[in-house]
Amino acid sequence: MTPSSRPPFTGGPPACHPGTDSGQRWIFGFPDGLTAEVHTRGARLHALWVPDRYGTPADVVLAPRDPAQTATAARYFGATVGRYVNRIAQGRFSLDGKQYQLTTQENGHCLHGGTDGFDTRLWEAESVHTPEWTGVLMRLRSPDGDQGFPGNLDVTVSCLIGRDNELAFSYAAVTDAATLVNLTNHAYYNLEGESTGDILGHDLAVDATRYTPVDGDLIPYGDHRHVSGTAFDLRRPLRIAQVLARPDAGGGYDHNFVLSPHGDETLRRAAVLHAPATGRRMEVLTTEPGLQVYTAGQFDGSVLGKSGTPYGAGAGIALETQHFPDSPNRPGDPSPVLRPGDEYRSRTVLRFSTRD
Repeated sequence: MTPSSRPPFTGGPPACHPGTDSGQRWIFGFPDGLTAEVHTRGARLHALWVPDRYGTPADVVLAPRDPAQTATAARYFGATVGRYVNRIAQGRFSLDGKQYQLTTQENGHCLHGGTDGFDTRLWEAESVHTPEWTGVLMRLRSPDGDQGFPGNLDVTVSCLIGRDNELAFSYAAVTDAATLVNLTNHAYYNLEGESTGDILGHDLAVDATRYTPVDGDLIPYGDHRHVSGTAFDLRRPLRIAQVLARPDAGGGYDHNFVLSPHGDETLRRAAVLHAPATGRRMEVLTTEPGLQVYTAGQFDGSVLGKSGTPYGAGAGIALETQHFPDSPNRPGDPSPVLRPGDEYRSRTVLRFSTRD
């Protein structure tokens, strides 16, 4: 089996393979639909085989060929990110009158949960299998003070494939002290196949009328801005190469889009990604108020993918459903605070289809 070839999986309950540095490997799916490989180190989506318009499957998720680079490359390939996805300025926030200092890395800010976030942890896992859904449920305890965050936090993440070609991520968490929670999956997608080069020929639409402006460190400032007349106006599908060529795109997206409305658990469409070359189409639905669109502009070819292809700039696109960056320090943004007695819940569904 080559690195990106579909595994010999013919259905039935999820298959668990022995642990390695990547943790256990779980393979699951439906024979004529999607098949996924998930690793318990980082609760990580390592691969996803999706049929094209002719029914031929290909792996559409980026991951390093060398497992050691999964952690050292600092790209968060396919990982569950937490306690707080995205950036908290200077790693500082105030909660209930107390100041907290988190671990920091990128430019002195806290990124994706700190220097030893959930992407590095070994999660416990068990299979889930019904006639309509199959996959894995993973659990993690994050102790009080972990990376500077208060409270013992118990987290569950499920990654399930539906018979109707859906991949669903569901998150839940409870705490014994007020804390911050903001979780996502950080997979990079290339709907032409992970070894095909870049996503510049994809079409992208984002259901947002506003976005979050950021400074040179990608920390938000000022008010949310309307997308009209900017490179961030993706309310109708546009070719990614076309919009990234605009001067105000800065050579690539790494920005939060403000989805509307928010405030309940109703799934709403956030984005649609389409690869005309293969016909694959991925619709993103979520309960989250924001979507971070990252077009991998910092990729430099130093990481070889599963098929041996160097991952250069634009090799894939991450569509990270989330609360907004630095929202603990921005009172007008949706609150990421979780308190004892409450439960954090979040759900994101990727709905796959084909289109000529």
